[in-house]
Amino acid sequence: MTLTLHVDTDAWRAHLRRFADDTPGLVPVAKGNGYGFGLARLAEETVRLGLDTLAVGMVHEVAAVRAAGFTGEVVVLTPWTPADGSEVLDDPRTIVTVSRLDDLRSLAGKRRDTRILLEVRTSMRRHGLPPAELAQAAALVADSPLRVEGWTIHLPMVVSGRLAEARRLASEALGALEAPLWLSHLSDDEYRTLAGEVSVPLRLRVGTALWLGAPRTRRVTARVLDVHPVERGERVGYWQRRMPRSGYVVVVSGGTANGVAMEAPTAAATARQRLVAAASGSMEALGLALSPYRIDGRKRFFIEPPHMQSSLVFVPADAGVAIGDEVPVEVRLTTVTADRIEG
Repeated sequence: MTLTLHVDTDAWRAHLRRFADDTPGLVPVAKGNGYGFGLARLAEETVRLGLDTLAVGMVHEVAAVRAAGFTGEVVVLTPWTPADGSEVLDDPRTIVTVSRLDDLRSLAGKRRDTRILLEVRTSMRRHGLPPAELAQAAALVADSPLRVEGWTIHLPMVVSGRLAEARRLASEALGALEAPLWLSHLSDDEYRTLAGEVSVPLRLRVGTALWLGAPRTRRVTARVLDVHPVERGERVGYWQRRMPRSGYVVVVSGGTANGVAMEAPTAAATARQRLVAAASGSMEALGLALSPYRIDGRKRFFIEPPHMQSSLVFVPADAGVAIGDEVPVEVRLTTVTADRIEG
């Protein structure tokens, strides 16, 4: 019973190498489920690329990439707070992010030479020091043993106005303290443009575009575990739903334990995306939820919500499917964890 991620390793690594060669100052991001590959695999690939810095999402992920053999510098992206403790602060190869004056004061009061990045608040409004507090932050670190590795600017993914925002915030940050700039979500062209306009080194953090930027190098499949004929009106599944027509109940591997159908909310940023979201919601209200499983060339409907490690889907009587088949599954690897990775 397995949901399998198949990777054409040679082609994937060729993509990673091209990306790294084309992106001076690249800092790979390995966090969460490791973009479907796992944190250990991404740490190993970062070593293979010869890169000296890796970013993780949370403090506890530092140990995971260290255990996988990454000995370079690790940046923790989620801002440090006193609740994270002091252990990470004493690691000379770890750089923590600070996004609030109170937390910066707490760090400065510890009299440690901890390596830090100062986060600037962007239009995302997630973390960061507002521009009005940048000078105060610079004064605090100037009077402490803290080692400032730079300013970090986490930009939105919407392209319009993004470079202008990066320029404005970079100017304000560098006006308070000359230090390297660490950025997220700039395109190659935007990154190169900004690099030509400032006098400090730039680092570009990249996760999705690096690890998932070559979709043809991977695929996800599920195994058909059982196939049962069903007649119109028969009850099926935990919730005993009546079948609207005759066909087959197909039991496939993969369920909530793997993250199947556990999707993040849609961005719905465009009119088309809103229409798609509305149509999908209307279908689900009627008990029709399209699954990510493609059987006999088409995505099939769930019979009921996925189970822990398997799912039930309906196929018509004329569909070709058999026990043991490996069927494609169209999923986001940032939300799905495969049982097995081949390649």
